[in-house]
Amino acid sequence: MKTTVRTLAAAIILTASVFAVNATEITKNNISSIDVAETDLTIESWMVSGSSENASGSVVDIAISNPDFSILVEAVSKAGLVDALSAAGPFTVFAQTNDAFNALFKQLGVSGIKDLTADQLKPILTYHVVSGKVMSTDLSNTSVGTLNGQKIKIDISNGVQINESKVVKADILGSNGVVHVIDRVLIPN
Repeated sequence: MKTTVRTLAAAIILTASVFAVNATEITKNNISSIDVAETDLTIESWMVSGSSENASGSVVDIAISNPDFSILVEAVSKAGLVDALSAAGPFTVFAQTNDAFNALFKQLGVSGIKDLTADQLKPILTYHVVSGKVMSTDLSNTSVGTLNGQKIKIDISNGVQINESKVVKADILGSNGVVHVIDRVLIPN
């Protein structure tokens, strides 16, 4: 039970890290594919040195402490994943910023998280979380399972890509895992 809850929590944080994406339109009862405009980003760093001993808190605490993740925090809270992602972990979270969420909301024709249900948010958020602490130096060209049960594709051929999104900041250490910021919201099939 703890592993499932941790996996769900990690996925939520991962969802918040996207700026633009080929996303799916979320409606009350279905999901259909749409294109989301891309946003230019600059890679801030690929590595942030440190260890879990000098981490600033859980992956949830990292999101809460950064105003650029306020929409992600709201989504994780609405989906009921805060406790799960605050658990011991470890988790690897691919997180989207507010700009990424806003680009997605615009494409979906919704005004924000308030227009989405917890049932719509959970599979998306858990698609952004991988069990274990995966640092950028651990990555290879592969596919890995997420907490929602579907796989994401990792490609390190030209920078680091998760599905169609790019990692723009990596290795933000937390006491229960690591956060990587991506430039698009990942939408499960």
